[in-house]
Amino acid sequence: MTKQRIILIIVLVAFLALTGAALVDHGYWGIFEPQLKNYAGLQVLIDLVIALSLFLVWMWRDAKAAGRNPWPWLLLTLTLGSIGPLIYLIVYKTDKHD
Repeated sequence: MTKQRIILIIVLVAFLALTGAALVDHGYWGIFEPQLKNYAGLQVLIDLVIALSLFLVWMWRDAKAAGRNPWPWLLLTLTLGSIGPLIYLIVYKTDKHD
């Protein structure tokens, strides 16, 4: 296992723990509520949407080029945010030297 993959797994596990705590305390929609209260929060939310949209385009192209179905990954990203791309990067190595 490469160092990059280990780092991705650590980030995923930490983010899953944070997401779980946020879901328990605030619920799914409650995670978004603070982002909609002012322009600063809205800016962060829109930045996340833009970044994930760019990743969705890349992931779609990468999956298609590799002969994989991109839809599960797109749906995972649309419902769980960064968790989808993190799992995609862990499952499918993109580095030829891996």
